[in-house]
Amino acid sequence: MPTYIEMILRAIAIFFILFILARILGKKQISQLTFFDYVTGIAIGSMAASVAIRQDQSFLYGFFGLMVFTLLSLLFSFLSIHSLSLRTLIEGKPTTLIKNGEVLEDNLKKARLTHADLMMGLRRKNVFKLSDVESAVLETNGLISVMKKSQTQPLTPKDIGLSVQSESEPYLVIVDGHVLEKRLSYLGYTKEWLKGEIVKQGAKEFDDVFLAQIDSQGNVFVDLRKDQNRSEKVPQKPLLAAQLRKVQADLEMFALQTDDQNAKQMYYSQSKELDNVIQMVNPYMTE
Repeated sequence: MPTYIEMILRAIAIFFILFILARILGKKQISQLTFFDYVTGIAIGSMAASVAIRQDQSFLYGFFGLMVFTLLSLLFSFLSIHSLSLRTLIEGKPTTLIKNGEVLEDNLKKARLTHADLMMGLRRKNVFKLSDVESAVLETNGLISVMKKSQTQPLTPKDIGLSVQSESEPYLVIVDGHVLEKRLSYLGYTKEWLKGEIVKQGAKEFDDVFLAQIDSQGNVFVDLRKDQNRSEKVPQKPLLAAQLRKVQADLEMFALQTDDQNAKQMYYSQSKELDNVIQMVNPYMTE
């Protein structure tokens, strides 16, 4: 087999092996990686690169080496989860750098950090004054966690007894012009209602929208395919048509939500009448 063909096949095989091993090892944010994780990752990457390009190295032996490193990584992760002492041995433990507003010089020396390193870590947390810091801890991933003094922390609604409505995760409902109808229905909205919302923000049809997102308060963010074409003046007639459809959809939703049969019948009746009105005025709703 030609050398270049063998290298290509090795590289492809190693690529998919690393992909599988990465999925086995699991997800972890970069900011959560410990020094041990970095060392293990570098070692596995170096071994994979060596197996991919070195012809004098057995592919099978290299594969076994990768598997051994992966299994050991999984074993150490399992042990660190189930044993506090082993976790401390493997990952180390946090080091307090500032306590009660006082910089602990001895701990800085033990962590081999200079005052410049400390200040850089604080600035990453948007803290520029040492006088604002109550406590600072060097985590096992090398980042510095900071707790500000009470008087320098931002005021929250809870501090002044203000009740605010809780929010949940926002959802995309239009992606590249396609309405995600199942998700929209799950959230309790209709296409007619959504059409009215995007028209308000300068779109004429769903195809004009690149992304649309609904938050927990029912607010819609719309990003058009070409922002420079966003209409400064929203066409009033199509907007009115969309709003009428929205009202009709709301009436049907109210009918589904109520257990009162009289109210349910009234909502359906009003929805039917409004539909007749829409059908009558629809020919006049285009510009």
